[in-house]
Amino acid sequence: MTNASSRVTVHMAASLDGFIARKDGSVDWMETSDEFADGHTMEPEFVEAFLNTIDCYVMGSRSYEMALNFEARGLGWVYGNKPTFVLTSRKLPEVRDTVEFYSGDLVQFVNTHLRSRFNNIWFAGGNVLCSECLRLGLADEICYSILPILIGDGIPFFSNLDKDIALHLMEAKAYKSGMVELRYKVSGNTGK
Repeated sequence: MTNASSRVTVHMAASLDGFIARKDGSVDWMETSDEFADGHTMEPEFVEAFLNTIDCYVMGSRSYEMALNFEARGLGWVYGNKPTFVLTSRKLPEVRDTVEFYSGDLVQFVNTHLRSRFNNIWFAGGNVLCSECLRLGLADEICYSILPILIGDGIPFFSNLDKDIALHLMEAKAYKSGMVELRYKVSGNTGK
């Protein structure tokens, strides 16, 4: 049974030229050092309040491996104690009780398993999974965090969309770090 109030948000941080990682998967460029005086601040209280609105995370195997790598480097597990679903057919390390692995039909998983249990479902990567979510009409929103850097080449945010997807801009916010966050409502699929 689907929860009518549930919302699926596709989120990714990307360079201004639309890449979420370098070709080798590295994200060293994400530590930018720009400053925009008129921007909003990301105080810890603001970040915590925002993260509390998310009910669960969904990601692909490479995003999960990257999160494990960040944790191993002492940067912590950014998903807290929230349920985290990793969509993969590979056998990956099971290091947290809050992580569940799934392999199967994405539409059924989102509409039956997730929407019945959670209100705010956050797709946190990678590009293949997020693009598939959009292509299949499962996403309600896109949150696009653009970092102030051009990297020239890499893994694109969106890939293999086989049709246009109309969007409606709901919010644009600039931060003191130079990051710009765009929030779009997915209006619908317009065909090709």
